Amino acid sequence: MLNPSARTYETKRVKEKEMIFGLHAVLEAIDAGRTFDKILVRRDLSSALGRQLIDRLSAMGGEIQTAVQRVPVEKLNRFTDRNHQGVIAFLSPVEFYRVEDVIQAAYDKGETPLLMVLDNVTDMRNFGAIARTCACAGAHGLVIGTRGSASVNGDAVKTSAGAIHTLPVCKVENMQNALQLMRDSGLNVVAATEHATKNYTEADMTLPLAILMGNEEKGIYEGNLRLATEQVRIPMKGTIESLNVSVAAGVMLYEAVRQRDMTVNNR
Repeated sequence: MLNPSARTYETKRVKEKEMIFGLHAVLEAIDAGRTFDKILVRRDLSSALGRQLIDRLSAMGGEIQTAVQRVPVEKLNRFTDRNHQGVIAFLSPVEFYRVEDVIQAAYDKGETPLLMVLDNVTDMRNFGAIARTCACAGAHGLVIGTRGSASVNGDAVKTSAGAIHTLPVCKVENMQNALQLMRDSGLNVVAATEHATKNYTEADMTLPLAILMGNEEKGIYEGNLRLATEQVRIPMKGTIESLNVSVAAGVMLYEAVRQRDMTVNNR
């Protein structure tokens, strides 16, 4: 069995203004209603105040849209050499939205919903590029999971050229539940996968739509893929098997724009 203390962690130093550390400070931030990207808690945290924090987070449940992760102290030490007391909270530069509220807002405006759903896209540059394309294409929202996704931090804002500030971002605890909610709300969930046989231009993207894109290496998780109403592929003409996920997302989004513009022009 591996010794946890022997592990190394590839962790980038985060600007201290983007994170809060220390039990009292994190509890005060929660009371103040701050929005978090994630909270790292020492795996063996056992102090009375530490238990109070853990109980508080557990009691809040879905009210706090964040991924609480139990980690070894070595990972916490990578972020700061100051007294973190076993907890570091990363602030989010944006507020997170509920998927159902974003969908309803689109319907209320008389518009056809268009969502981009990212299944464990982890690369910050891909995430930022997709967010920027979503904003340019007029998407109503970007949906990500609380775990396994790129962090929504200052670097994400910079990579997206500020687009994240204009685009509702939804964080969901359970992606399969979120996809089912989208289907129940009348959205056609179109998954982009190299294993599909249907060309992406054959999908009707004038309908209420959620475009599902997968992880850079593993693609879309099988359980999520089963919830897609249809699967499509972007044809590859060269020797490379697949596009970069941010490029593929752009292709899918602008096919939706093309089809919707044609529908409007043909009325």
